[in-house]
Amino acid sequence: MAAALLVEQGQEVIGISMQLWERSECGAHRERSCCSVQDIDDARSVAATLGIPFYVIDMAVPFREGVMDYFAASYANGLTPNPCVACNDRVKFGALLEKAQSLEADAVATGHYAQSERDAASGRYWLKRGTDASKDQSYVLFGLTQEQLARSRFPVGRYDKVTIRQVARRLGLRVADKPDSQDICFLSGSDREQFLRDRLPVIQPGPIVDIEGRLLGEHRGICFYTIGQRKGLGIGSSEALYVAAIDAEANRLTVGPLEALQQEHLTAERVNWIGVEPSVGESVRAEVKIRYNHQPQPATVTRQPDASAVVRFDEPQQAIAPGQAVVFYNDDLVLGGGWITKPQNTAQVAGRTSCVADDTTCDVRRFSRDIRLATAFRRRSSAG
Repeated sequence: MAAALLVEQGQEVIGISMQLWERSECGAHRERSCCSVQDIDDARSVAATLGIPFYVIDMAVPFREGVMDYFAASYANGLTPNPCVACNDRVKFGALLEKAQSLEADAVATGHYAQSERDAASGRYWLKRGTDASKDQSYVLFGLTQEQLARSRFPVGRYDKVTIRQVARRLGLRVADKPDSQDICFLSGSDREQFLRDRLPVIQPGPIVDIEGRLLGEHRGICFYTIGQRKGLGIGSSEALYVAAIDAEANRLTVGPLEALQQEHLTAERVNWIGVEPSVGESVRAEVKIRYNHQPQPATVTRQPDASAVVRFDEPQQAIAPGQAVVFYNDDLVLGGGWITKPQNTAQVAGRTSCVADDTTCDVRRFSRDIRLATAFRRRSSAG
């Protein structure tokens, strides 16, 4: 629909679809995912209806390395990844934007429900929520730099979903009633555990302990767990227990009651400032999201000298997961965002104060080479 809206505005538009899978992987099991063979056929049909050129660009390698390998390596490090953010930063507005420049295009336009504009006073490009709050996708775009925002367009973001479908029907587009994509595209119709087993060279079981260090059981591999998880722990208890911390270096899970998940602050690394750029040590008030479906909560965000920021919430938040994105808002304006790391969790349990700290600071990139080698080895083995 981004192309259709731009065509109606009189823009010169080139339709592009990304082929994200190796040709050997483009089978029926991908048909329910986004960017599948069916999606490419739909895009080709829309382009034909609109009368615009259409190209399919092979993005399988940058998608595998920048998204799929990152996804697996994050879980191997005890982190909870966000592949949609990685795809936007590294593929759609990374590798694809470079390809668009080779076609002498001025910008890349996508169907994200978000808005961007240039502030005349500061010259900065702003990122804002989409008009349809129920579809807003600004959270997964927080990583876009000023250079990327300058060459990005989000024409769908000014409309709600109902209006977009009405426009598609008026134009006779066959995607008018196409269901929204819900799954992580490369996991659609498959199992996350099997995906990780296929890509991680080593997965080892390890101890599950309570917040006082007492052994409760054994986990199947830390890559299969995330902060706040309750189901699938395989331990018996008279009270509900949740994953409160994941120590990748010790290969250990720490579990505790619900209150053990409450945290008042977090540290974000690799912070990208968009709407404002405070000085080091300066604090700003913001509404903060710690995951895609999280209701923004009031907090104070303080910029640190190492491209990080400390976020202090007015009220404790539940299940802050290292590796997830944290995004700062001022009403509809995205101030910036970063990646959650090193949360400190202080909880009152049985009348005593216990502290759970997650010290997993591993760089996910150091696992990528091992993952690619393991995958290549399995492919060669299966072929011969």
